[in-house]
Amino acid sequence: MSAMFIADAQTGTWSGKIDVQGTEISIVFHLDEDKPTVDSPDQGVKGIPVQIERGDAGKVTVRIPAIAATFEGQWLFNRIVGTFNQMNVDFPLTLTPGENKPKRPQTPSGPFPYTTEDITFTNDGIRLNGTLVLPEGYSRETPVLIMVTGSGQQNRDEELFDHKPFAVIADALARAGIATLRYDDRGFGDSSANPMEWTVEDFKSDALAVISLLRERFDKVGVIGHSEGGTIAMMIAAEHKADFIISLAGMAVSGAETLVWQNRIAFGGLGFSDEIIDSYCQLLETAFNVRVHGGRMPDPADYNLPESLIQNYWAVVAQIQLPYMRYFLSLDIRPLLGEITCPVLALNGAKDNQVDHTVNLNAIRSGLTSDPKNRIASIEDLNHLFQHCRTGAVTEYRMIKETFAPEVLTMIIQWISDLK
Repeated sequence: MSAMFIADAQTGTWSGKIDVQGTEISIVFHLDEDKPTVDSPDQGVKGIPVQIERGDAGKVTVRIPAIAATFEGQWLFNRIVGTFNQMNVDFPLTLTPGENKPKRPQTPSGPFPYTTEDITFTNDGIRLNGTLVLPEGYSRETPVLIMVTGSGQQNRDEELFDHKPFAVIADALARAGIATLRYDDRGFGDSSANPMEWTVEDFKSDALAVISLLRERFDKVGVIGHSEGGTIAMMIAAEHKADFIISLAGMAVSGAETLVWQNRIAFGGLGFSDEIIDSYCQLLETAFNVRVHGGRMPDPADYNLPESLIQNYWAVVAQIQLPYMRYFLSLDIRPLLGEITCPVLALNGAKDNQVDHTVNLNAIRSGLTSDPKNRIASIEDLNHLFQHCRTGAVTEYRMIKETFAPEVLTMIIQWISDLK
């Protein structure tokens, strides 16, 4: 076998899985000559630059400086067998050619019994692009919803792990006679944009611009938002700018409370003791309070933590200096809920590991004024993305074929229909 054949075998796309305490995480290397990268699809991470060293007889070393990781492997009969090392921990990893992508059977495919329009609008000097979906026979009386994505820069489909939940929802609503407009987040696709310099107020401003645009063509305009988008929907409703809203896993309690809860869930899943988790969460609570109200950041040396959590803490401290994070920590819409007078549908999955369904739905339930049109419900066996799941862990999202629970689509459609 020629050395040239072996070198060719170590180019292109190669993928495999590492086992981290019983959870499989996919690793995908793109070993191109010009710009080699690595993806972690299960964690939603793509395009991390890598450095490649090719040795004799099919040996290859891939260094990933951004995450302090290295893969060393040996080409053996159409596979690269080796070890992935991160933070001085070794994981066996065998790579095979190509990437196996899970199927997404709910992703809409034509022909469609409705029409679409490409929409472009400007807000705060920023150009945004979207898709208006119009059911057959639509008129000014047709209900229309703007669709607001969750945190992080996302496209109009709220695409994640090849799932396109907003496309699935828009398709279902259009078939039921309900129009929608979904749009790419500001700065999406612009490499020069820095979304962490914007805050939830900026993203709310974009949503309000869409509402103004739609009111030129429709009499009844609602908002459907997922996660942070659900929070934005409630903020808009409190300003009396929407005729009805749907919050899908929306956060009602403060961002600081949510982040502490997320860390408690995450580190509990990694096997840390309750005592260590309690201590770390106390440290985070103090740091978040300092970031919002001022003062000196707490010293992790006072909290009897392992080195790994101390390193994680300093990474968190760096992150919360950004404008987006400071605003998010202080964001608490509970005082606004009593101002909402339009109908509200608020739903969460009971296995949501990103937004606590009990605390947030209770806050919404107690904060809203009484209205027989309101519906607030937690749905069993669904995660943050409203997929049927086993544990609700983020690492499950990619491996689940379902994009969005059909019964929730039916619930949304029925609720909107009952408003007429």
